[in-house]
Amino acid sequence: MAEAYQKASVMRTGEYLTTINEMTDQIPALRPQLLWHAAHELIKVGEWSGNKILTEEDKGVALSTAVSLIRGLPLAIARWYPYHLPTEVNVPIACEYYKGNLYVNGIEPGDRVIIVDDTISTGGTLLSLINAVRQRGAEIAEILVLVEKAENQGVEFIKRKTGVDVKTVLKIKVEESGVTVLGN
Repeated sequence: MAEAYQKASVMRTGEYLTTINEMTDQIPALRPQLLWHAAHELIKVGEWSGNKILTEEDKGVALSTAVSLIRGLPLAIARWYPYHLPTEVNVPIACEYYKGNLYVNGIEPGDRVIIVDDTISTGGTLLSLINAVRQRGAEIAEILVLVEKAENQGVEFIKRKTGVDVKTVLKIKVEESGVTVLGN
């Protein structure tokens, strides 16, 4: 998995540097072996005391789907567009590359939700997902993220804003010259 990030291209998205890689952007196309390995590595860091997984539909959905299948847990997906259902939660989002709203369905009062995502950078996406879970009267069981862009301090931001720890598998540093894997 570290190799996929070491080979990643780097580009600027607004004020942040981001990676273009196999795992999150399917450039090159995502190999099933890499997805399988990433899902199992993420599963290792979790306690799995929740009853449902929540992710966002952009980049986290491939990983979260694999984790859902392996763990046998229902999967709720935050969308970038509304269905206008009575139980839908609309939360603002401001992340590394997008400002707008997320729309969450499938979370019920009393659920113990495991948020799964591919990357934490600034923490904006996770903050929106946490807020949606809490608005529905559910609780955060844990947050599991495959890759942390350490220089953007999203893990610290989430802890400070919400009191919730984020567990990650791989820490990276993204610079104009490329990606450095910092470790686990």
